[in-house]
Amino acid sequence: MRAITYDHFGGSDVLQLTDQPEPKVGSDSVLVRVRAASVNPVDWKIRAGYLDQIIDTEFPAIPGWDVAGVVERPGLDTPELAAGDDVYGYVRKDWLHGGTFAELVSAPVRTLARKPASLSFEEAAAVPLAGLTAYQTIERVGVRDGRTVLVHAAAGGVGQFAVQILRARGARVIGTASARNHEHLRGLGAEPVEYGDGLVERVRALAPQGVDVVLDYGSDDLVPTTRAVLADGGTVASIVDTAARDELGGHYVWVRPSTGDLDALTRLIDDGAVKVDVAQVFDLADAAAAHDLVAEGHVRGKVVVRV
Repeated sequence: MRAITYDHFGGSDVLQLTDQPEPKVGSDSVLVRVRAASVNPVDWKIRAGYLDQIIDTEFPAIPGWDVAGVVERPGLDTPELAAGDDVYGYVRKDWLHGGTFAELVSAPVRTLARKPASLSFEEAAAVPLAGLTAYQTIERVGVRDGRTVLVHAAAGGVGQFAVQILRARGARVIGTASARNHEHLRGLGAEPVEYGDGLVERVRALAPQGVDVVLDYGSDDLVPTTRAVLADGGTVASIVDTAARDELGGHYVWVRPSTGDLDALTRLIDDGAVKVDVAQVFDLADAAAAHDLVAEGHVRGKVVVRV
């Protein structure tokens, strides 16, 4: 099968289009014919070796955790899925080797769910990691109807999902973003505020009594900003700064595969409450360019690779 692989850590130039053996399929896994995969910031960081201290890598490694495709062959005991089922998922395993940037991937059923019927494969591939991250942080802090939530990096891949999920739950959302993304955030139902100096004052102008929840998907001054805007009894969750837990008494969240959470996202998507923003689609052979675009950090929406 064709696959993108790398045999050592480094820049995007280590990514090569190669021929690899078809993956073995465990008893609780299915073989998925990949139609699309997406690139997340963690993908280029893994490729560069930044996560080597916490995740083992077996070279040559195939990158990618997000996938959308069709079940090619079920494992020995996978009653949840059958050949021909359209699926999507966050296929994170216990070590790095057989990722989703390939024509076929062996995926544990716990990492997959049925694809939203309203989405193309390219759109569906953009959902799992970012959508699950947003959903699980919101679940962790228990946002309820009527809450005011400050979302940092609201126009990013995770932030856009969070804004829409929060609005579907009846929350008021204030979102930090650069000025060029403010109109887009308004369209998602958020009240945008500019990053940088004066952020606390801008948030307080919108929420004089403070916000009930801070969700951090990328901020520079989480601790002082949160202390300045969080109302008494409020809480904070971050995916980038352990200080949310260690200094602010909130939560640090590392996303996990979950069929149940993917099913919840599917319902929100097919009901029209959550829309998917795909910025650009690359061919598999151009995976290095897709990695570079995400690493630059200025793209709005998800970058997808078509297989």
